Amino acid sequence: MKLSKFCDENLIEFELNATTKDDAIKELVQLASGSTLVKDADLLQKDVSEREGLVTTGVGYGVAFPHAKTKATKGIVIAFGRKEEGIDFDAIDGKPVKLFFLIAAPEDAIGAHLNVMARLSYMMKVEDKRDKLMAVTSPAELFAILDSVD
Repeated sequence: MKLSKFCDENLIEFELNATTKDDAIKELVQLASGSTLVKDADLLQKDVSEREGLVTTGVGYGVAFPHAKTKATKGIVIAFGRKEEGIDFDAIDGKPVKLFFLIAAPEDAIGAHLNVMARLSYMMKVEDKRDKLMAVTSPAELFAILDSVD
């Protein structure tokens, strides 16, 4: 599975403006809303925020996967954001988050969204991959890294 098929150039921000967790989620939802698959940005915002309220999606290693299964989208969408100095995201390791992958999936996406999250999680455990994501300067470089997951 090529993860890049769920993302495109207008769903990427290499330097988020956000300085708080809530603002980061809003900015990522705004990015995701650039996808033709997202039907309702307000509902996506509500669903991602509600999911985040259950337990943090800051998984450690400076990475967060805010996500939701939602009626707001008609396909899986990945929005990517980066923040050089990091944002306090209540991550499980207590460290600031620098790499963000917002994942929106339709409610009927039974296993596909889990596969996407599993592949991203697997990739983010590798320090070299995280370092490369911090250094990329173009969507093409980002897509090459996303598609390098075995």
